[in-house]
Amino acid sequence: MNNRKFSALFVRADSAYKDRHQFDCWDAERDATKFKGDMPVVCHPPCRAWGKLKHMATNVREGEKELALLSIDIVRKNGGIIEHPDGSDLFKKYLPNPNSLPDEFNGFTILIDQYDFGHVAHKPTKLYFCGLTMQQLPTMPPKDETLHYCSKGLLRSISGKVDGTTRCTQYQREYTPDALIDYFEKVLTIIAENKRRENAKQK
Repeated sequence: MNNRKFSALFVRADSAYKDRHQFDCWDAERDATKFKGDMPVVCHPPCRAWGKLKHMATNVREGEKELALLSIDIVRKNGGIIEHPDGSDLFKKYLPNPNSLPDEFNGFTILIDQYDFGHVAHKPTKLYFCGLTMQQLPTMPPKDETLHYCSKGLLRSISGKVDGTTRCTQYQREYTPDALIDYFEKVLTIIAENKRRENAKQK
């Protein structure tokens, strides 16, 4: 019996999403460009062609940058979430910034720090939502004021260029904390219910 309720697109091969039976996961091998489902989705498109250091990204694969644009189309069609770094040009050019009015699809963006969700380093992140209102968003966790030290006795940072910190590993830079996946699951549940009610009205 297929009990998948949501889809997670552009996830790591070792993603924690794969441990959750509610998610239909699409990594690079499965190729999310072939996704044709209608379930609410959370998308983690590659960001190196869009971020602040895009000028240093010399290994961007052909078609990789366009995966973020595909994510926008899918999220607006199915309802869902796009996760991208705070400095991503995706929000300057294609998606509303935090504190902006919703776009023509009633999509909106908020800014979070993944550290508050248990990430090992501060990671300012923008989340674009479509399929629910801002008032329907679940409550955010409290701001984490504690210090997370690594085995070297240092704090971690995404870039490693912050004084007194050590650079995160590639896995640490890319992984999604369990508490943030929990939050996404709550959001997608609300979006699915909104879709169910809208479909019932049209019958």
